[in-house]
Amino acid sequence: MKKENYQSIRELAYYSSLGFSVALSIFIGLGIGVWLDRKFETAPWLTLIFLGFGIAAGFRNIGLAIKKSRKLLWFNSFSMN
Repeated sequence: MKKENYQSIRELAYYSSLGFSVALSIFIGLGIGVWLDRKFETAPWLTLIFLGFGIAAGFRNIGLAIKKSRKLLWFNSFSMN
């Protein structure tokens, strides 16, 4: 397998898993918030707080993916010349 094909498959796998990681971070935050609300009887406050943390973590994952893609585009623009 050519190096370019291998690199393309790796990038495709990374970006296709991005949606899963965003959804997972949101559901983990939601689950922790619900569990803490049930434990401390503070509904809905901890659920909302940890849901916000989960959403922030999801946006962080998107930001890291954008940063990685910009770095790859910049690197590839110089390596092709």
